Amino acid sequence: MRVAIIPARGGSKRIANKNIKNFAGKPIISYPITTAIESGLFEKVIVSTDSEQIAETATKLGASVPFIRPHELADDFTPTAPVLAHAIEWLSNNGVAPEFACCIYATTPFIRTEDLTTGINNLLQNEEVLSTFSVTSFPFQIFRALKINSAGYLNMFWPEHETTRSQDLPDAYHDAGQFYWVRCRDFLLEPKLYTQKSKPVILPRHLVQDIDTQEDWETAELMYKLLNLHQEKC
Repeated sequence: MRVAIIPARGGSKRIANKNIKNFAGKPIISYPITTAIESGLFEKVIVSTDSEQIAETATKLGASVPFIRPHELADDFTPTAPVLAHAIEWLSNNGVAPEFACCIYATTPFIRTEDLTTGINNLLQNEEVLSTFSVTSFPFQIFRALKINSAGYLNMFWPEHETTRSQDLPDAYHDAGQFYWVRCRDFLLEPKLYTQKSKPVILPRHLVQDIDTQEDWETAELMYKLLNLHQEKC
């Protein structure tokens, strides 16, 4: 069995009601819920939340909210892995023991079925792969990165690459913050989203925007509207 688990706690401070705030005409959590349901990849799509308001919204959108997340797993410092582990354990203890779980963040308006499909295929095609998640490339060559020293002068992090051509340097990636597929049995033994046996799902940079501040939110909405306008013209 495959389940999608969407963590969405209440009480966000930088953006009020962030997980259900209107984004381009719909609650932002509607995008991952709708994509997960319509993808056909999951037997269950559940939302893990401590908020009755988020639970009500998620249920109306077609997701299941079979439990209210404990308060100790819903503060500002709770990482994703224990929240995902709690949901998997709850399901297993209540007659639903998933083989694969996909954690999808609530604020992912650019989530695509094709990327979720690539993720599960990474697991199905190689039993040694423990997890797979979305990444994207850095827009600039990180091996040319600069730092400011204690005297206020610029230094290179990697001075040995001062004259190395950009095309001769390796590509570098960062977590795109959209989704994480795991093998449930292995994940519960060691609840980590990133392991030495994680494979990437590489996303184009125009589909990636972290949403932590109001400026991030406005940038993401502009990106979303431009992307839709381009698709309509095509």
